[in-house]
Amino acid sequence: MSFDVNERVEKAEQLFRSGYNCCQSVFLAYSDLYQVDRTLAATLSAPLGGGMGRLREVCGTVSGMSLLAGLQYPAPDAATTPDAKTAKTKLYTVVQELAEKFRSENGAIVCRDLLGLAQQKDEPTPSERTEAYYKRRPCVEYVKIAARIFGEKLQKEIQEKQ
Repeated sequence: MSFDVNERVEKAEQLFRSGYNCCQSVFLAYSDLYQVDRTLAATLSAPLGGGMGRLREVCGTVSGMSLLAGLQYPAPDAATTPDAKTAKTKLYTVVQELAEKFRSENGAIVCRDLLGLAQQKDEPTPSERTEAYYKRRPCVEYVKIAARIFGEKLQKEIQEKQ
């Protein structure tokens, strides 16, 4: 598996600016590496935007990294053996590592905290993507950061295996 992290970060940004939500943008930027159909990838990651359906909980970019971690560190036995502890432990360790890296760079992993919102949730209708939106919301930067964090983690792992 070979890829350029900077190209994937740019891809994630372009996806976000074209209207995909934060989770979709991060997930779609890498899902092709795992042979995940683009429509399926967009469909699976769509509900996690806006901190899970605009509830403003865990940032969708962190959720996108978590979905990618599930592809990179699958727990295949979990389908037939619900207590597949070794695989789940590896996966959860990576998810926590990715989330902590994001938190250390941004101060939080919760959407409402990152955006400085007081309310627990927003109306379910997504915001219009205007220039004012991009000036007001730092989401595009969080998309780029998450895409970079995941890409660097994946590249490091690839290099260690060589």
